Amino acid sequence: MAVQPLVRVQQEDFDLQAEIDSLTQGRLDIGAVVTFSGLCRDEGGTLGALELEHYPGMAEAEISRIADLAIERFGLFGLTAIHRYGKIAPGENIVLVIAAAPHRQAAFDGANFVMDFLKTSAPFWKKEHAKDGKEGDWVSARDADDTARAKWAAKK
Repeated sequence: MAVQPLVRVQQEDFDLQAEIDSLTQGRLDIGAVVTFSGLCRDEGGTLGALELEHYPGMAEAEISRIADLAIERFGLFGLTAIHRYGKIAPGENIVLVIAAAPHRQAAFDGANFVMDFLKTSAPFWKKEHAKDGKEGDWVSARDADDTARAKWAAKK
């Protein structure tokens, strides 16, 4: 049975527990579920909101491609990837990855793999808006994200 990932790019928030329940309901073959929920930080109290833009259609396609790679590489039994766009306030959800597998290591690796590739490959752009109302600059990619992604080329 081929595993189809659930991929959504949406403006509205998501319910972490409802997404886990949806992925695992009635599944007695799943032995591990790993979740990653990324939240908007307040950057030391200076950030009012983080604005996320994406390339519609292409973002979903790229996340689906990454999810399919993770399912194949780690033998996942299920995978959910949700990424929000729009203005997101500190403390709010940005991204959710849920990986379900027969064993914990595959679930951990699958979730980590998806996040490392999502941060570097999916077409999203971030702009910071300061608490004082000033519009910030678009956030540049971090070298650490590229380094995290590169480690997967060495692991087979």
